[in-house]
Amino acid sequence: MTRSTNANSVVITGLGTFNPLGTNVSDTWAAALAGRNGVRPLDFEWVAAFDLAPRFAGIAAAEPAQFLTKPELNNLDRASQFALLAAREAFVMAGLAADSVAPERLAVVISSALGGITTTLGAWDTMQDRGARRLLPGTIPMLMPNAAAAAVSKDLHARAGAHAPSAACAAGAEAIAVGFDLIRSGRADVVVAGGTEAPIHPLVVGAFAAARALSVWPNATGSRPFALGRDGFVLAEGAGVVVLESAAHAHARGGRVLARLAGVGVTADAYHMTAPDPDGRGQIAAMRVALEQAGAQPGDVVHVNPHATSTPVGDAVEAASIASVLGNSTCQALVSATKSLTGHLLGGAGGLEAVLTVLAVAHRTAPPTIHLTHLAEQDPDIALRIQKETPGVLPEGDILALTNSFGFGGHNVALAIASA
Repeated sequence: MTRSTNANSVVITGLGTFNPLGTNVSDTWAAALAGRNGVRPLDFEWVAAFDLAPRFAGIAAAEPAQFLTKPELNNLDRASQFALLAAREAFVMAGLAADSVAPERLAVVISSALGGITTTLGAWDTMQDRGARRLLPGTIPMLMPNAAAAAVSKDLHARAGAHAPSAACAAGAEAIAVGFDLIRSGRADVVVAGGTEAPIHPLVVGAFAAARALSVWPNATGSRPFALGRDGFVLAEGAGVVVLESAAHAHARGGRVLARLAGVGVTADAYHMTAPDPDGRGQIAAMRVALEQAGAQPGDVVHVNPHATSTPVGDAVEAASIASVLGNSTCQALVSATKSLTGHLLGGAGGLEAVLTVLAVAHRTAPPTIHLTHLAEQDPDIALRIQKETPGVLPEGDILALTNSFGFGGHNVALAIASA
């Protein structure tokens, strides 16, 4: 693997998250290593009222109300609340403050798949029940897809741009890829990037259930990536954010580098609105582009955090795509399918999984994939070295990991994350 010495190479200096495993990075990492299941039963009245078959989801570990002011709670959709909390943590972890980066050199890229969906649906309920005059004046700023990016930009005084690329379940990872490009192009020195989602609503659950996308496994509450008999994903909420910097900027201010974002690959299947290309061409291309940008070979990859949503077709295509890219090196890469721990955060998934991949590289530890037990054995057709039930040790020296995110519409994003 070629270690870039370019002053404009991109490093990762901060991490932030709010998700079903924890309200911060430290608690999330401890829970992940312990193999804790962040998924729990959906105990809302509407589950029974609408006779919804999916009965569990990844609910945030705490309510944002514990950490935000009343005006922030009143003026931000739940997805934006998650993003704001994750961005603040990442900014502090990076050692950044208002006077450590020029606002004109600081950008934000925060995405989601559904935007302020709970605000949208709640406002419609209000209008039907109580009339248009009872709608809040801030409804549109709360529901718009760029609301989270705008809120974080305002909070951090980031004036180099506030972007929100829409890429369904690849949105969080594509946000990080856009951040990579902003730094490489010289438009920003620091970018706060990631994804967020707050989709736990009866319409969202019902719609995904109608598409037969959600798990209805009766034996336990949890997501089963790469398992024999997997039957769909488990919906979840939360956010994951990283701070990206040019190496020159991080070095000049004495910032601690956690890892390097060595390469990104972004492709489109141009095949189907919901199903992946069965040949995995777009997924394979995304991973190969990321490796090429990283100056890496397949044999350099020691860890993979896959998209792995637990759908029958999606997991099979991705496993074959990973094996196609890594070739003879497939058996050396430890695979951690962390949606087994958290559920699927949709547009927030790529951000959270980037956070977990950075931690894996920094701590030389691959978190476990849970639920691959006697109740849900690994699919024998999945030829990957999956790290099961307990953490795995990653090698010393320069190492490289891949994390994949794929989305409805044929979006494919691969991030190559290297040791510092």
